[in-house]
Amino acid sequence: MKKILIANRGEIAIRVMRTAKKMGIKTVAIYSSVDRNAPHVKFADEAVLIGEAPSNQSYLLGDKIIEVAKNLNVDGIHPGYGFLSENASFAEKVEKNNILFIGPKSKAIKIMGSKLAAKEAVKAYDIPMVPGIDEAITDVEKAKYIANDIGFPILIKASAGGGGKGMRIVETEEELESQMNRAISEATSAFGDGSVFIEKYVSSPRHIEIQVMADSHGNTIHLFERECSIQRRHQKVVEEAPSVVLSSELREKMGAAAIKVAQACDYLGAGTVEFLLDDDHNFYFLEMNTRLQVEHPVTELISGVDLVELQIRVARGEKLPVKQSDLTIKGHALELRVYAEDPLNDFLPSVGNLEVYKLPEGKNIRVDNGFEEGMDVPIYYDPMLSKLITYGATRDEAIQLMLKAIKDYKIEGIETTLPFGRFVFEHEAFQSGNFNTHFVKRYYSPEALKVKQDEEAKIAATIAVKQYIEDQKLLRLPN
Repeated sequence: MKKILIANRGEIAIRVMRTAKKMGIKTVAIYSSVDRNAPHVKFADEAVLIGEAPSNQSYLLGDKIIEVAKNLNVDGIHPGYGFLSENASFAEKVEKNNILFIGPKSKAIKIMGSKLAAKEAVKAYDIPMVPGIDEAITDVEKAKYIANDIGFPILIKASAGGGGKGMRIVETEEELESQMNRAISEATSAFGDGSVFIEKYVSSPRHIEIQVMADSHGNTIHLFERECSIQRRHQKVVEEAPSVVLSSELREKMGAAAIKVAQACDYLGAGTVEFLLDDDHNFYFLEMNTRLQVEHPVTELISGVDLVELQIRVARGEKLPVKQSDLTIKGHALELRVYAEDPLNDFLPSVGNLEVYKLPEGKNIRVDNGFEEGMDVPIYYDPMLSKLITYGATRDEAIQLMLKAIKDYKIEGIETTLPFGRFVFEHEAFQSGNFNTHFVKRYYSPEALKVKQDEEAKIAATIAVKQYIEDQKLLRLPN
C-alpha cells in the first residue's frame, strides 16, 4: 500500500494521515468548498475538491470519491468515522473497484448496522442481551402487550440508527402510543427506515465498550474497555480507559464476549462492541460499531498500540503483530470531546470565527485537532473541534492534568464544551467513580455551571485586587 485516500475531514483525517506518513504511505485528502483552507488539506500529500459544503454534495459522494481514488492510483480508502464509514454499499463499491477498504467487509457492516440483525447474529454465541423483542414492530397494541410482559420502563429504539435518534424511554402504558409514533417518525426522517424494537430499559446503566481488532488469518483480540457513561442527548462527551468499576474477571468476561460478537459476523479490522452494565455488574450486548471510534486515543494510550496502523496492516492482509497475551493496561487515559456548542444553552451548536485558538501543550497531553486560529467553524458538519486527551500513571493524575489542559486551552469567538468538561472532571461523583449515564441529568445544569463560573470570576477578581494593592505598596516604597 503506497497511497491512501482519507474519505473524511477535520481531526480524524489528520489522525489517519499521521500514521500513514509514519508508515511511508502517501496521503490524499478530499475537501468541500468550505474546507478549502482546512488543516487536513494542507497536511496531505495531495488534495482534491470533492464538492460544495453540504455533506450530501461532498463527503457523502461515494462514487465521486472512488473516481478520484482511481484517477490518483490510490491503493486504499480509509473512511474515518461518520460520513461513509458504516455505509456497506460504499465499502462494497470500493472493493469492486480493486481498492482496499480500510475497515470491515461490507457483510459485517450490513449485519451490525441493523440492531435487529446484530442481535440475531450474536444469539447463537451465548452473549447476554437486554430482555426484549428481536423483531421490528409498528403495531401499538402488540407493543403494549410486549411492554407489559417485560415490564415498564421500556426503551423504544430505531433498528437502523444510533446517536440517540429514534430512541424513547417509556415509563407507562398511557404514553406508549405517542412515544412510539414519535420514535418511528424520527427514525424514518433520520435513517429512511422507521423500524423500531422494544427492550427493557436498564434504569441506571454504565456504558462500557470493548475495542476489538481482527485480521484475515483467524485472529481476534480485544484491547480492553472504555468507559463512556458521561453523555448528553445519548451522545458521548467524556471517555476514559480503563473503567474504574471493572474487576479483572469482569474485564476478561466482557472481552471474551466482544471477541465472540466480532466472530459472529466474520469481522475484519477495528471495531467496538458496546455493552450496558447494570448496578449489579451484569452486562448486556448493545450494538457493534463497525469502524474506528472517536474515543480510540484513550485505548491507544493505555495499550501502547497504534490502532490506525493495525487497521492498515490488517487491510493489506497482514497478521496481527500482537497477541492477547502481549497486551496489558498501563496507566489511565481521559478524553474530552471539544465541541463548538454552548453548554449554557442546551448544548446548541455555536458557530463563528475562532478569533483565538491556542492548544494546550506538555507531556502526556494529546490534542487530536482539526482547526486553527482565524478559521470559521462551518455549520454543515458535526461541531467537534478536537479531542483533548490526557494520560497519567493513575486516574487522579490524568484528571489533574486534564484540568490543567482545559485551563490552558484558549478559545475565543465561539462557545465550547471546555467549561462543561471542567465541571465533569471537578465533580465529586466523577472523581469518586460513582456515576452512570444519568450524570448530566442528575448533576449538570446551566445554572450549576454559571454559579461555578461566577464563583471563579469572584476569586480571580479578589486575587487581582490583592495583587494590585501589593504592587501599589511596592511602588510607594522610598528609593
